[in-house]
Amino acid sequence: MESNGARTKSPERLVFFSDAVVAIALTLLVLPLTDLVPELAAEHKDAVDAVLEHWNQIFSFVLSFVVIARMWWGHHRIFEEVRAYSGALALTNFCWLFTIAVLPFPTELTGQYGTDRFTTLFYIGTILVSSACQMLLVLIVRRDPNVAIRETSVSDRWLANNVLSVVALAIAFVVGAIRPALGYYALLLLAIPPIIARRFSGRDDD
Repeated sequence: MESNGARTKSPERLVFFSDAVVAIALTLLVLPLTDLVPELAAEHKDAVDAVLEHWNQIFSFVLSFVVIARMWWGHHRIFEEVRAYSGALALTNFCWLFTIAVLPFPTELTGQYGTDRFTTLFYIGTILVSSACQMLLVLIVRRDPNVAIRETSVSDRWLANNVLSVVALAIAFVVGAIRPALGYYALLLLAIPPIIARRFSGRDDD
């Protein structure tokens, strides 16, 4: 039976592979900054200029590092509740990995082009799709008894937090389309969903 087969599909290899992709993406984020050093040395500039003249790139690096770290933590929590992966879970996970692997590209664009409208939307849009994929992972674990460790693996609070995060990013995307300069600041809206989600449960299961 398919349900019995699903139980034999250990998520360990999927998790290890996902962790490796995330680690590579985090490493790629910093490479543009390291490439600045020989350029500055060739121009006989002071080391401090690497910070003073490239704060946009440093900001985009830090922002993306935090975003990926947040996404990885959510992904880690999801797979703690998975006993066996399904085809839907694996496919959605690869879609999520695609967004993580792509993120260093819009990050570099952000460092070079700043508040350009296309760059802003590309960056926020990538995070939005990544968050949507993570929400789908949560829904799959919640609904598929062959995947989840137990029926209560995903609480209402957890699901609400993921759904509201997607909504917050969609709002940030709209803000970025209207006022690109405010788009990145609109990402601070991600601090709101956990607060609202607490209304769904009194448990500390964030």
